[in-house]
Amino acid sequence: MKELTKNRWKFMIIPALIVLIGIVMYIVHGGFNFDVEFMGGIRMQIDMHTEFDNEEIVQLIQENTTDTVSATVQKGTTNEIAVIKTPPVDESVKTEIFNAIKDKYSLADEDLISVSSASASFGQEVQRKALLYTLIAILCILIYIAIRFEWRSAVMAVVALAINVLVMASVYSITNIPLNTTFIAGMLTVVGYSINNTIVIFDRIRENQKARKKNETVAAMTDRSIFETMGRTINSTITTLITIVLIYILGVSTIKDFALPLIVGIISGAYTSIFIASTFWAAWKESNMQAKAAAAQERKSNKKR
Repeated sequence: MKELTKNRWKFMIIPALIVLIGIVMYIVHGGFNFDVEFMGGIRMQIDMHTEFDNEEIVQLIQENTTDTVSATVQKGTTNEIAVIKTPPVDESVKTEIFNAIKDKYSLADEDLISVSSASASFGQEVQRKALLYTLIAILCILIYIAIRFEWRSAVMAVVALAINVLVMASVYSITNIPLNTTFIAGMLTVVGYSINNTIVIFDRIRENQKARKKNETVAAMTDRSIFETMGRTINSTITTLITIVLIYILGVSTIKDFALPLIVGIISGAYTSIFIASTFWAAWKESNMQAKAAAAQERKSNKKR
């Protein structure tokens, strides 16, 4: 049986690399690709049929709009898709923007893939509620696990959830998928799924702890508990992934934007439940027990003096 707890820091390498790549791509892309649901304004996707220069399109929009609209342009899912975002504008200005690009690059009407709009106040409200509800969900999970198990279990479960969220956010940064309410839906789905895996493992640890052998360390008992539940965790993860992968393969582009981060999040959730939450809990618990034993031994020695 491999010593999972002993190698716990090695298991942090994969999520750390993903997050690091996500940070690099965040800088390269100039931030997240926020959708208008979060930022307010308009968001246009245009199929350019060729690679393009972002600054050239920005300049084109400024020169051909009545109010000299300040726009940002990013690459979409491919280098030939232009994602144009502007502050809230009139319908006539939207037409001006597309017509300017259409004439310049000899496009057709059907090359305008999508146009969506939202007010700035609506976008701010969506961001506020998304953050609030996410914090409430995490707080409820923290309280539940602290009551059912112990506070160390709750802390490590939330740390694992934080890693999952960072990995999902990194995927959005790397792929430049628009960050909108589907991110919140996907994140809460992954949070609920991964916390269930974590609870199953902690539940087995609690059962084995009651019947722990005298010479068995907490780390060894935790490793045994992980392997006893690993089959269940892997099987449930694979079963879920089969459905989501099929949705990603067969679904339309908007569904794919939701499914891809969800696939990564579910894999990450299973990974952190098995290799991070429980192993770091075991190391923390064992370190605390050793500190208490050392303190008791010291008090005993002082009494003898």
